Amino acid sequence: VQLQAYGGGLVQPGAFLKLSCEASGFTFSTYHMAWYRQAPGQGREWVSAINSGGNMKDYGVSVKGRFTVSRDNAKNTLYLHMSNLKPEDTAEYYCARVPRGHYYTATAVDYRGQGTLVTVSS
Repeated sequence: VQLQAYGGGLVQPGAFLKLSCEASGFTFSTYHMAWYRQAPGQGREWVSAINSGGNMKDYGVSVKGRFTVSRDNAKNTLYLHMSNLKPEDTAEYYCARVPRGHYYTATAVDYRGQGTLVTVSS
């Protein structure tokens, strides 16, 4: 199983950024997926999740209304569209696979990928 996130960078407050996570080594379309982030010196924070079919989505309180999760099962890719970015969104973002048998919003993880750093600063 491999999960590789990319698309991070340095942006100004209020900007938009799109993250992608390419999955391989498993049948992507049959697994729920999630995004997490970890800011320097802080613990892991659940950001968003999407079910295997892509028709159910949920978000953490701090990002709801600003972030949108989506997936393209034909391309084995998970996305996170982030708008109106704030300095407090600065963190390493990574995607993770939800283990079978768990609801899509469960914070259980069996595989996580390498993250991509998002820095929001003026």
